[in-house]
Amino acid sequence: MRILLRSLILLLLVLWVGGFMFFPIVAASAFSVLPIYQAGMVVGKSLRILQIEALVGGAFLFLLLIFAQRLRAFSRNLIAPMVLVIAMLGLTAFSQFSIIPRMENARIDAGGNIAAVPRSNPYRVTFDALHREDVNVFGAVLIGGILATIAVAWAAAPGEKAKPQA
Repeated sequence: MRILLRSLILLLLVLWVGGFMFFPIVAASAFSVLPIYQAGMVVGKSLRILQIEALVGGAFLFLLLIFAQRLRAFSRNLIAPMVLVIAMLGLTAFSQFSIIPRMENARIDAGGNIAAVPRSNPYRVTFDALHREDVNVFGAVLIGGILATIAVAWAAAPGEKAKPQA
C-alpha cells in the first residue's frame, strides 16, 4: 500500500511538472508553424486544458499527501510538499480564473486579434502586461513543482541514524 501511495504521489507530481515543462515547447512550435492569431488560439486553449488537469490532479495529489502523512507512508513528514502543492494550486487557479479571463477580455476588446493592433493600444498594453504576469505565475508553479518533487523524494529517503557519541 505504501509503495502504491508513494508511486501515485510521485506520478502526479511528475505529470504536473512534466506538462508544465513541455508546454513552452508546444507553444514555441505553434508560433513557429501557424499564423500568430491561430497559434495564440491554440496555445490559449491548450493552457486552459493543462491548467484544469493541473487543478484536478493537484487536488487529488494534495489528498494523497494528507492520506500518506496519516499512514506514515514516508520516513519524514510531508508538510513541505503539502505547502508547495497548495501554493501551486493557488497560483494555477489564479492564472486560470483571473489572469487568463482578463487576457481574453483584452483580446476581444482589441478586436479579437491582439497581434493586429499596435503595441501602444491600451488593450494590447493590458494584454501584454497580463501575459508577462501569467508567464511569471507559470514559472513559479513550475519551480514549486520541482521543489515539491525534491521534498517528496527527501521524505521517502530513510531517516538518518544518529552517530554514536565518542
